[in-house]
Amino acid sequence: MIEQFVREGWVHVPGAFTTAAAARCRALLRAELLRTEGVDLDDPAGWTAPVLRVAGMGGAGFTASANTPALHAAFDALVGPGRWRPRTGMGTFPVRFPVPGAPGDDGWHVESSFTGPDGGPRLSVDSRGRSLLMLFLYSDVGPDDAPTLLRSGSRRDVAPLLAPHGAAGADWLPFCGEAVPATARRPEVAACGRAGDVYLVHPFVVHRAQAMSPAARRPRVIAQPPLEPASEPAFDLPAGTAPAERVVREALG
Repeated sequence: MIEQFVREGWVHVPGAFTTAAAARCRALLRAELLRTEGVDLDDPAGWTAPVLRVAGMGGAGFTASANTPALHAAFDALVGPGRWRPRTGMGTFPVRFPVPGAPGDDGWHVESSFTGPDGGPRLSVDSRGRSLLMLFLYSDVGPDDAPTLLRSGSRRDVAPLLAPHGAAGADWLPFCGEAVPATARRPEVAACGRAGDVYLVHPFVVHRAQAMSPAARRPRVIAQPPLEPASEPAFDLPAGTAPAERVVREALG
């Protein structure tokens, strides 16, 4: 797992939580969508928008899915023991449906991780606010189900672009305008898997969402929360030895 993460900037953890846990969480999301949008995940007659967002899902079921022994071991391996905060909620769920239309959120980008003095989103080379980007699959995600696309190895290009901005970080949108063309040659990998799988992704990997194929048979349900550092910033670039920070030092030469 560590070798894969160091080489490509991401790792796939199959069965990180159980399919039964994923089903229980989908049931909670179904109830929330019915309450807020009047849309039933199980009834195609009501699927009219390509994406709907469910904000702030938490509770015991979601917390348990993010805190399994397999995930805790992976966090320790990639970020370092004691250097991450357990998830207590999963944040916003972008639920995608197999209907025509542009989702409006499918551009290539790097995740922002903190808010600057002007209130705008930023990111920094020492990764304030984010140790990892995580993709939790609460439904099966195949090639037709709008898998997130990852530019494998792109953190090697992003780190040197971020370095001149120092600890203050870079404004998110202008920085994406640099990072996206700089990583265009990198191979694309689709984050496919079964319900219960998790992708752990370096925060500097360029990625994007997709629209679902009309051939898909079910909505796609994932969460994409950060793994937050136990203390700021996430990366100790002068001395840190965890893979997530070591690969940044290597990219910086």
